[in-house]
Amino acid sequence: MRNYLEFEKEIKSLEEDLESSKNPFEKDGISEVNTNRISKIQEEIAEKLKDTYSNLNSWQKTLVARHEDRPKANFYINNIFSNFTMLSGDRLYGEDKSIIAGFGLIDGRSVLILGQEKGDNLDSRLERNFGMMKPEGYRKCIRLMRLAERFKIPIISLIDTPGAYPGMGAEKRGQANAIAESIECCMSLKVPNISVIIGEGGSGGAIALASSNKVLMLEHSIYSVISPEGCASILWRDPSKSLEAAEAMKLTSKDLLKLGIIDEVINEPLGGAHRDSKQVAIDIKKSIIENLKSFDKLTGEEIFQQRKTKFLKIGRDQGFKKSTDLPDYSLSYSEPVLAKLSRFYQNQKYLVSSVLIIIFLLIIITVLM
Repeated sequence: MRNYLEFEKEIKSLEEDLESSKNPFEKDGISEVNTNRISKIQEEIAEKLKDTYSNLNSWQKTLVARHEDRPKANFYINNIFSNFTMLSGDRLYGEDKSIIAGFGLIDGRSVLILGQEKGDNLDSRLERNFGMMKPEGYRKCIRLMRLAERFKIPIISLIDTPGAYPGMGAEKRGQANAIAESIECCMSLKVPNISVIIGEGGSGGAIALASSNKVLMLEHSIYSVISPEGCASILWRDPSKSLEAAEAMKLTSKDLLKLGIIDEVINEPLGGAHRDSKQVAIDIKKSIIENLKSFDKLTGEEIFQQRKTKFLKIGRDQGFKKSTDLPDYSLSYSEPVLAKLSRFYQNQKYLVSSVLIIIFLLIIITVLM
């Protein structure tokens, strides 16, 4: 049975009407199916989906990213990769089932797959801890990423988590340290790593595996430092202001691509990924293969430098570039002109203000004379 979001009420009504129209059995017995009516309803559904999903606000996109029917990491692993061999344990504490990890093939090429899995029903969600990883999960990923690097195998991460698990046990076992080490590991790899945000990319729980050469994102996914509800609770002490928080946080794929946080948006079928999961899997696979090919001719050091430069450029107009005065592996910052002017004004604002006032007075005197 399909689940519907609050803003999909009209779509739900139309689809229920469509199902009843396809049923040849009525109260009075068997009746003839009205094909014209069915075609008309299907057109109305397509039009309503297009109108609804082309005008989603940030909070509605958050709800779509969390949709109960949205395909999870396990689905994509089964439909994108072949010969998948799952590996378990961090060799320190135990197994974390919120992360599915192992080696497999994509287009005949060996890759390491790390998939944050929320679960498909209540039992699996409880078993997977709703995709919230614990320290042993991050340490398992670090262990396998180092192993993949040793054998020069690329790494693919499927991101879908509301955040790292905040429980007391996780904190006692070094949650913050595990996340930091996972980020450090991702950033220091000499093999390509590609992350795909397939649903909810929340907080350090997501960035611990998404510090990658390429960050891809499904159209209706979200990626943020905190959930909209958490942000609203902190800023306004009011979780009902989630819409305002979601808009301010710029957590949608369109906003993040514009800001340079992510590298590519993968379009979803009309109505979201859950309406045509197979096609989404095909599109993700195609994008992963194309992005992997872009690293084929790069050395390990060049792959590392590409990732480093990518993150250093975030939030800067021109970012870091190779310096002729420094060794080849070094970077120097190219400061934009506006930033230079702003910095000069901040350092010499009293002098600048005085000069501007004098010029203004001279203009007035000249005009009056």
